[in-house]
This record gives sequence, structure tokens and C-alpha cells, in this order.
Amino acid sequence: MSEKGSWPNIQKLGLLSTSTLLDLCGYADRERFAIESQLRETKKPIRHPDLGIIYVRDQVPMKDWPAEEIYLDDLLEEVSRQEWFEFLNGKVFFWISRDELVKMICAWQYRGKPQWVLTINTRQLLQQYSDKAYVSEQNTGSLYSRRKRGPKSFAPFSSCPAKTGIKELAVDNGVPNLSDFVVSVDECIGNKVNGERICRVVRHIWP
Repeated sequence: MSEKGSWPNIQKLGLLSTSTLLDLCGYADRERFAIESQLRETKKPIRHPDLGIIYVRDQVPMKDWPAEEIYLDDLLEEVSRQEWFEFLNGKVFFWISRDELVKMICAWQYRGKPQWVLTINTRQLLQQYSDKAYVSEQNTGSLYSRRKRGPKSFAPFSSCPAKTGIKELAVDNGVPNLSDFVVSVDECIGNKVNGERICRVVRHIWP
């Protein structure tokens, strides 16, 4: 699930992690820290010298939830808050199933807002990137599950004996040639109707 309008830049740059984008665009010091090392409560612009502004998503699902007594610091294992954000920002993430995608696109912060959904040929992607690929059995970017998390929440894809129960696929640094593996790009809108999550395609973007 990507920002509306992102496909042309993904075709040129690939799908890059936040940290890789910041390296590419020469961000450092305070400007970089605000995007990479702490919670992003809103989406943030990164200015690319040739492509203009590229947005990275907010991380609202990792915000503390005092009403339910859910706090990120209580859930982290073997890592500090800053280290956790920097760890996640060094990867790009893919949903394994459509059900997990629908949960995200229907979440309150995205509900009713057009998103561009890229469908990937996972077999081809992993044939080339298996040595940089990791899997997780939880949504590591959300606190709502209340599950403990840290670097050990990810297992190398190549050494993971069981491929069932996987929710996320992550690739270190990014996939510069992602367009080689994209099957389709669609504009989708998610909503809740009578308590049911509904995701509908409103426009076909590519091919």
C-alpha cells in the first residue's frame, strides 16, 4: 500500500526504505533525526533533487495509547525507542495477505482516502532478494496487538522453516528494481460498512 501518486517515482527509484531515501537525498543531523529516529505523527516530505517531494508515511499505529494503557516502551525488547524506529526505517514492508492489506486500508487514518496498491509477484521478488528478506508473525508497526517486539520479531526468510502465520515481509534497504516484480497497480479506497471492512478498486493505474 503506497501513497496516491507514488507509482511514477517507484518506477524510477524503486521502493526504498526511509533511511535509504534520506541517504540518497543527503539528509543529516536534526532534519534526519525528526524523520528517521522518532515517531512520525504525520506523513513527512523528503525532497529529492530531481523528483521533487517524496512522502514517507506516518507511524500513528505506534503512538502510545494511554486510554488502553498501551505504551511502546513497555513492548520493546532488547532495543531502545530510537533504535526501534531506526531499525524499522531501514526496511520496506509488504503485506503477505489481502486480509492484512484490507485491515490497514480500512484503518481510521486511511479510511475513505485513495491509496495506490501494488500487487507483487512474491516468488520473483524472493528469488532475487531472499538474502535481504525477513518475515514477521505480527504487524510490527502497530501497538494494538499489545505484543512484545524487537529485532528478534523478524526471522530471515531463508532460515524460516514455517511460512504459515506470517503477516509481514520486509526487505533491508529497499528494492530498487521493484517495477520488475509489479503485477498491477490499482487505486483503492477502504471503508467500514455495517462493521465490515470493504476495500474497492476505484481505478486501474498500471499496466
